[in-house]
Amino acid sequence: MKTKIIRASTIPMSLNILLKGQLKMLSQHYDVLAVSSPGDDLQVVATREGVRVEAVPMERHISPFKDLKALIRLIKLFRTERPWMVHSLTPKAGLLCMMAARISGVPIRVHTFTGLLFPYAKGFKRRLLMLTDRLTCACATVVNPEGEGVKRDLEQARITNKPLVIIGNGNVNGIDLDYFQPSEVVSALAHKYKRDDLFTFCFVGRVVGDKGMNELAHALQRLLGDHPNVRLLIVGSFEDKLDPVQPATKEFFLNSPQVDFMGWQDDIRPFLAASDAFVFPSYREGFPNVLLQAGAMGLPIIATDINGANEIIIQGENGVIIPPKDEDSLFLAMKSFAENLGLIRQMAGKARQLIASRYEQRALWNSLLDFYTSLS
Repeated sequence: MKTKIIRASTIPMSLNILLKGQLKMLSQHYDVLAVSSPGDDLQVVATREGVRVEAVPMERHISPFKDLKALIRLIKLFRTERPWMVHSLTPKAGLLCMMAARISGVPIRVHTFTGLLFPYAKGFKRRLLMLTDRLTCACATVVNPEGEGVKRDLEQARITNKPLVIIGNGNVNGIDLDYFQPSEVVSALAHKYKRDDLFTFCFVGRVVGDKGMNELAHALQRLLGDHPNVRLLIVGSFEDKLDPVQPATKEFFLNSPQVDFMGWQDDIRPFLAASDAFVFPSYREGFPNVLLQAGAMGLPIIATDINGANEIIIQGENGVIIPPKDEDSLFLAMKSFAENLGLIRQMAGKARQLIASRYEQRALWNSLLDFYTSLS
């Protein structure tokens, strides 16, 4: 009989996207139960990964009554299932699942911090977020920061005295190099988006202020003054209710002839393949998967000096690191890329190999299995 483990996240999309393929791999070694809030993504996980799933409604934001209700449901579930391990992902699932697992007597309780919110909050909100992270760690037996940056933030804020264990070289699932590669099929799909007469920067992600999109708009406008042969390819969607970009930024992205706004896309590979470089001026991340994906597709990257990005990018090798919230540095980096095609080709030639050597998915999965075995 296989040892039972529970993998949990607040929303099912995290299980579906962040852990794609991993649960199926784990099911070859363990009896896996996936837990999250209800949603279509949870059924996708059940079908694709071949694991059992259980829906427990969890709110992403603070909601005392609903949080208590979710905690009680998780305690009942864990006492019924009697798993050897509960391994949670995302903040609210971490708090509720680690508490429920401890109350239920689950022997091994692991929480993965993919990113921290308190370093960017102030006042009461910051103190509250730190308190919930401390409670999560207090109930866990093992704390797993996704990367060195997250580990450093936990240590500097003294969130926990427990050992902080990074799995492999960081990241929660590694990069599927068979899928993210500049193959003939992808190149054919990219043909209608490619412009050989223009130097194309690509951005993939939510089009919000915290992703540095206002600075990107301003830097691109400055760049176009002397370099009309530059364009920006945006793959993502606006969020007008949560951290919206400035109205002028939105108008520029939607109406400039030098910006191709593609909206949300399920497959980003053709757009990466149609680009010459990737730009990612985000203010904060845990460990940005999109940089692994862009690098695996052979793109040199401009990224900010933030958690995860400064681990993925080796300065001058597969890209450049610039300060966050710095429009001038972003402009100069984009200008350098557009003017130095030899440098771009040199970095592009190293991009995929550097990602493959550190973040290949199978290697990460093997490290995860070794990590689980070490807890036995």
